[in-house]
Amino acid sequence: MRIELARVRTMVLAAVMVIMAGAATDTAMAQVTPPSLYERLGGAYSIATVVDDFIERLLVNATLNANPAINEARKRVQKAGLKFHVTAMVCEVSGGPCKYTGRAMKESHQHLNITQAEWDAMVVDFKATLNKFKVPQREQQELITIVGSTRNDIVRSSSSVSQR
Repeated sequence: MRIELARVRTMVLAAVMVIMAGAATDTAMAQVTPPSLYERLGGAYSIATVVDDFIERLLVNATLNANPAINEARKRVQKAGLKFHVTAMVCEVSGGPCKYTGRAMKESHQHLNITQAEWDAMVVDFKATLNKFKVPQREQQELITIVGSTRNDIVRSSSSVSQR
């Protein structure tokens, strides 16, 4: 009986050690996972603050306001709704829990006839906002890359823009 009791103790001790080793491995793996861009940006509230400033810059940008289609769209689209959708989009694409429910970039911009110069003006405003809030360069570059990935859906070719 003592041999059996000793054997049971050994098996229980071995099982506990395996469980603890597994938990330690899970903890180590969790520590190795780098924080998402969303987390590094400070979450939804920080993203919303940056988006608020960015949209306010765009609304007074003379280059963008010279485009009659953009000017007309601003009369129809409430800025609070625009800020909400842009915040949700940045939150989602940066790895956060938000879900963007707006239209696709191509669909929502095709009628605006946005030129390369207007795109460039937007990027300048975006960088100014990121700098204002002291967003680190690594995160800025990731955001610029994400925004840049939408360029082909937003900027119209020269031939289609000349129809303004």
